[in-house]
Amino acid sequence: MTGDPALDPALGPARDAGLDPAADPAPRRAPTPRAQRRDRLAALLVEARQGDRDALDAIVAELTPVLWHTARNQGLSRQAAEDVIQTTWLTLLRHLHAISVPGALIEWLVTTARREAWRVSRASRKDDLPGDDTFDDLPDPVLTPDELLVDDERRRALWHAVESLPKRCAELLRIIAFVPRPHYDAVAAALNMPLGSIGPTRGRCFAKLRLLLAKDPDWSS
Repeated sequence: MTGDPALDPALGPARDAGLDPAADPAPRRAPTPRAQRRDRLAALLVEARQGDRDALDAIVAELTPVLWHTARNQGLSRQAAEDVIQTTWLTLLRHLHAISVPGALIEWLVTTARREAWRVSRASRKDDLPGDDTFDDLPDPVLTPDELLVDDERRRALWHAVESLPKRCAELLRIIAFVPRPHYDAVAAALNMPLGSIGPTRGRCFAKLRLLLAKDPDWSS
């Protein structure tokens, strides 16, 4: 080494190739929103292990919808699904330090909820319950944890877009979303709108909603 990079023959090839040996390496890609969410939940789990109740509450608030869909996808009733979710959270409390990789929190919770849902479903049919290892070999036609996250992200994006619409549109779409075949007389009465304006307003609101969703990466991805 000569002490002068310009005179150092060892740096000749790099210099000749147009590379700056002192330059920083190529920047890494920014993590995706899904990866950021996993990292955030992993950090919350670490904080919960240290006794932070707020961190645990945040985990429960964010992932309860994912567990709800996991339980309901197994064909359970609303009450049975609520019991499964409660059992899943109690199981997490008992095994808070048993998850060796905090980033695997979502998979751990989904697997626990599915196994409990299978147990409840089989018990309701008064069948003999198999051992835990039997569940590992059962075919699973429902969403994977990653697919559940995507589904949850799209649902959040949808309702965020709905809330971003003008008040009348948001009110109308909220009613339509929860009624399979909305009766326009009832909708008009609920929103104090002329009956004949429901259909055209509905169409305009859906058009605005599609435009908002098209710009949202959590929806379009």
